[in-house]
Amino acid sequence: MREMSVAEQRHRAVLAVISDGRTVTEVAGEWKVSRQTLHARLARYETDGLDGLADRSHRPAGCPHQMPAVVESRVLERASSVGARQPLRLSLMIARRRAASRVVLNEGSPLP
Repeated sequence: MREMSVAEQRHRAVLAVISDGRTVTEVAGEWKVSRQTLHARLARYETDGLDGLADRSHRPAGCPHQMPAVVESRVLERASSVGARQPLRLSLMIARRRAASRVVLNEGSPLP
């Protein structure tokens, strides 16, 4: 007998609650997961079907302090017009000096 994949195991646990009419507490104990986890899987199964039971990335959707692309392109335009070797002049033009310096450095233009 072959081993079940993680998604198959989750599907069986969900079906035990939905089809067999067993309690979440009982099924969670049998599958060694918390009740909250099983409730979350039930909700994802209802909204996304089998795809909702697959592993998901834990990577955040975005970075709240990342500079918007429009601002980043403006910083790079200013840096090229001012000269990338003049960070003080660039910082006077742009309020967020550290962020501007990081953008220019990440683009590959060295700052002293």
